[in-house]
Amino acid sequence: MCQVCHSVDPADRAPVDICHCGAPGTQAAFARIEADINRRRMIGGTAAVLGMFAGFGLAPREVRAQTPGRPLLLTNLRLFDGETLALRDGVDILIAGERIAALPPIGQGPQEAERIDCGGRTVIPGLIDAHWHATLVAVSQIVALTQDIGFVHLMAGREAGATLMRGFTTVRDVGGPAFGLKLAIDRGVVAGPRIFPSGAMISQTAGHGDFRLLNELPRFPDTPANYIERQGVAQIADGADMVLRAAREQLMKGASQLKIMAGGGVASLYDPLDATQYTEREMRAAVEAAEDWGTYVCAHVYTSTGIRRAIAAGVRSIEHGQLADEDTVRMMADNGVWWSIQPFLADEDSNAYTDPRQIAKQQQVAEGTVRAFDLARKHGVNVAFGTDILFNAQGGALQGRNLAKFARFMSPLEALHKATGAAGALLALSGDRAPYAGALGVIRKDALADLLVIEGDPETDLAWLETSETSLRLILKGGRIVKDMLA
Repeated sequence: MCQVCHSVDPADRAPVDICHCGAPGTQAAFARIEADINRRRMIGGTAAVLGMFAGFGLAPREVRAQTPGRPLLLTNLRLFDGETLALRDGVDILIAGERIAALPPIGQGPQEAERIDCGGRTVIPGLIDAHWHATLVAVSQIVALTQDIGFVHLMAGREAGATLMRGFTTVRDVGGPAFGLKLAIDRGVVAGPRIFPSGAMISQTAGHGDFRLLNELPRFPDTPANYIERQGVAQIADGADMVLRAAREQLMKGASQLKIMAGGGVASLYDPLDATQYTEREMRAAVEAAEDWGTYVCAHVYTSTGIRRAIAAGVRSIEHGQLADEDTVRMMADNGVWWSIQPFLADEDSNAYTDPRQIAKQQQVAEGTVRAFDLARKHGVNVAFGTDILFNAQGGALQGRNLAKFARFMSPLEALHKATGAAGALLALSGDRAPYAGALGVIRKDALADLLVIEGDPETDLAWLETSETSLRLILKGGRIVKDMLA
């Protein structure tokens, strides 16, 4: 409002036409001016952001979108649809916008479509890693817990681009401050996979998410949050009321599912692997918060006692679980609980630890891994692939290699299914909190067009996953080509 208007007596303001600042034409002019100012600010800010990311190697790679108004048709291919454990011949893949429009018989696609000849290669859905830590994989534990968070996020951005180039077009982030990275990827500022974020890992005091040193104890009600809590890596909450608040805060930030710590872990120093963490009532508080928002809770836990308590509380996905006994695995199957399991074998590809306590726990988990896979198959538990590569600067490159290890316990196509259709079904538990509308991990009508054209035979083996630089000939995410080596 201009100063002239303020100078007029309120009783006389209506009949006096001194200023036109409230007139529709004037307001429209103000709106145009403000929009132009904001546009200029946005352009300048975007340029600055892109410049910063480009300097760190994070600017989005060149992508080729479909020609406006023309669908894309992939031809001359074999198809693994992510659901059927067999390859299909005789179909093409028609893509319109970001979705799969149809799987027409060979030669029956629309004439106006832009065609891509796959050279007889196999087309599979984009891969899904159901247990990933997008902001924590590319840095050491000491860096993650002590260094400037800006550096951690820049490293995460660089790793996100590498993740996409490995063929993982979607990840379920089960702990860490990934909301900003997800936003940057979704807006096209940084190249990377789709992210289903959990936000901070919710942990009890002395739980797997409590990374404080002993000299930081004790903690009082007025003790400020520590570094990892302030940065959103983990959140310490004791008692049902505090767990409920912590859960609601992560949902407020945009969590598509929640992650709680229900037992001891390998990376944390002060909680034994066999420790059961959180009471059933505390777990139930997180579950109630998630259910009220139409989503679910996943739980880090290895032991039978912790798994049983989590299931009783309503947890829908068990993360790890390698120390479960047969009765507990049967309970998982009977309750339709998902098992997000990793090929932890304490081999050359494992997360590296130096502390004897961590090494001992890692070996204990490895000893239970083979038996866990056998029990999952025996009782028909819903299994989804995940890696849990953590605090391992070189480990991200082993993401595909970890999936290839699943073929030690099942057929290659079964293993591939765990990282496509099965993992997509797990992601669907997020319901309306899912950040992307459309099916993932499958190639069927109306699914999101995340596709890989591979140089290899997935019916025979998955060795091609270890050479993604050359074996992934074409990568599409949302119908956009992010890598093309078919020529």
